Amino acid sequence: MLSLALLACMCGVSAQQVNVEAKIDSIMLLVGEQAHLTLEVTTKPGARIEFPEYKRTQYMVPGVEVIDTKADTSSLDGNMVVRHIYTLTSFDESMYAIPGLKVKVNGKDYVSNHLALKVITCDVDTLHPEKFYPPKGVQDNPFQWAEWRMVFWCSILASMLFVVLVYFAVRLKRNKPVIVRLRRVKHVPPHTKALDAIERIKGDRTLVENDPKEYYTRLTDTLRKYINERFGFNAMEMTSSEILERLNALGNEQVMEELREVFTTSDLVKFAKYSALLNENDMNLVNAVRFIDSTKAEEKTQEQTVMEKLSDEEAQTAGRRKALTLVMAVTATALVALTAYIIYKVYMLLS
Repeated sequence: MLSLALLACMCGVSAQQVNVEAKIDSIMLLVGEQAHLTLEVTTKPGARIEFPEYKRTQYMVPGVEVIDTKADTSSLDGNMVVRHIYTLTSFDESMYAIPGLKVKVNGKDYVSNHLALKVITCDVDTLHPEKFYPPKGVQDNPFQWAEWRMVFWCSILASMLFVVLVYFAVRLKRNKPVIVRLRRVKHVPPHTKALDAIERIKGDRTLVENDPKEYYTRLTDTLRKYINERFGFNAMEMTSSEILERLNALGNEQVMEELREVFTTSDLVKFAKYSALLNENDMNLVNAVRFIDSTKAEEKTQEQTVMEKLSDEEAQTAGRRKALTLVMAVTATALVALTAYIIYKVYMLLS
């Protein structure tokens, strides 16, 4: 007796582990509409389940057709839940009783609960068949804030971008542009500049007679500048003997002797109050010209364009204009893109 009781309990537990349930999403539909019947089996994982199979347009019960079948599997609390969804339709008005559907689980039959389906038709005026009503016009959908919310906020943002763009445009207009000036500078060879300076000294005859010290100062300074530019050492900061020592490598003893005579006479006039004769002054001028002609490098006068350096204030103004221009370009691009998006959204909502 005890064994029979345990066996009965085990069978009861095993039976409770399988649950078969049928559900339908609509118990009433019009002729030609569709309803979905879900046959759900809950059992242990790995169980072998056999659902009732229906071909397309096959009747589940007389008057109710099966037009599609789908399967779905999930898990719930450690159990396996398998569903078969049958799409049903009917073209005859009636109340249909759908009996329990039989499912096999591991070879054992289980039957689902019973269902009902009511199919109705539309009322037809059979007394006045000549009355036909035209199709109704398109009905305007009610305004929905959720659909227009993004368009509204984008329009606000576009308006703000437009105000910012106008503000920066006014600022840019008030902030006058910095005009960069270009100068064309002539590059004059050293010997040309030195000979021009000597010609000016030669033309000022009163300088020789009234101020011989200034005369020799200008003459030797002209030679020092020429030597500085021609030979590349700072003759302006050197003594006469140091200059002559650096120029001994030229190898022209006559020219060097004449240059030495010019510097010697200049030093005597400036520091020893020596009074040179007029012909001696002229001879030193000729010697200076001869030295320049014998050592000059053949160069042509050239012109080059030089950009003037901007002041700190002008540089800051130019930087501000560049920053404003960049911000305006970014703002304008964002405004155009946002406007295009708003137009597209409005078109989609109205179409």
